Amino acid sequence: MALILFFTLQATPARVFGSEVPSEVRAAGDLSIQIYADKVKGARSMALGEDGTVYVGTRDEGQVYALRDLDRDGMADEIKVIAEGLRLPNGVAVLGGDLYVAENSRIIRIPKASLEGRGHLDPVVIYDGFPSKIMHGWKALAAGPDGWLYFSVGVPCNICSPEAPYEGRLLRLQPQTRKLEFLAEGLRNSVGLTFHPVTHELWLTDNGRDYLGDNRPPDELNHFKVPGSHFGYPFCFGKDQRDPELGQDGGCQRQTPPEWEFPAHVAPVGLHFYEGSLLPERFRNQLLVAEHGSWNRSEPQGYRVVMIRFQKGHPVSESVVVDGWLTSEHKVLGRPVDLLELKDGSLLISDDYADRIYRLTSK
Repeated sequence: MALILFFTLQATPARVFGSEVPSEVRAAGDLSIQIYADKVKGARSMALGEDGTVYVGTRDEGQVYALRDLDRDGMADEIKVIAEGLRLPNGVAVLGGDLYVAENSRIIRIPKASLEGRGHLDPVVIYDGFPSKIMHGWKALAAGPDGWLYFSVGVPCNICSPEAPYEGRLLRLQPQTRKLEFLAEGLRNSVGLTFHPVTHELWLTDNGRDYLGDNRPPDELNHFKVPGSHFGYPFCFGKDQRDPELGQDGGCQRQTPPEWEFPAHVAPVGLHFYEGSLLPERFRNQLLVAEHGSWNRSEPQGYRVVMIRFQKGHPVSESVVVDGWLTSEHKVLGRPVDLLELKDGSLLISDDYADRIYRLTSK
């Protein structure tokens, strides 16, 4: 599909939107939440440029945005579409000043010079040939501390046997040499990856299957340690729940269990270890997770941001940081997707339902 790049689109000033945070959306008592940008249609994964530009991927919209807070007042003053005509461009990552975008079946690079407006350069396809199936075909993309790009490929089903060589696997790609490595398998739909700021180890979310009832199986927080690991799908979910269709007796003991189990169907997506000092000290090096929310549970749940507290390198508890995107009457006001820490220590939260991005700070 053709790619069209724009570098001279008229920017939309964020101040004229007039939007306010819905009164139902609540942050923890010592935190404050505001609108960072509005009318960012389908806002999903985010990445931070070297100059502070926030890049935002989408899904069905086929676009990538660039957002800039020119006067540094905590609101985006400029919103531009810098690429369109893409196929499920969910994942975005910045590495070496270049912007990488994970589409449905390929990963492309938009050079730094293009981002800075110093040339109308065509994007470079650095890898092509991933499955083009739509279901769970959107990818998260993370720039690793080793200079590789990390991502996973989802399975095109609720429950099925993944097809080799890509489906259900965690991979990494060296963008300069275009070398691709397979790291692990046993993932269903993992669309959130992040690295611990101290240990540099990779953590990732995974969404469990549907149609086993309201409370089964749990969604997962996985910890990648050893190449060749198997995280369970399609045989097992959580620490020991065997799939009734494809599981085998005793098979769960042979898989790598999750480090943390989320409630079923909350759909954990983006995640981030907080490194800054703007938020209270209790957040330092703790994991924040966006729960996108259930879609077919009889009593909806999720639709919030939670903190997973770590002790000695392992998660031990979970607490709510922001909620209220699902009202007590089950009205959906938003669906958080991804988290991005800005240079000042504030935290952005994307919302692909309300088409906006929130900014979380201390009071």
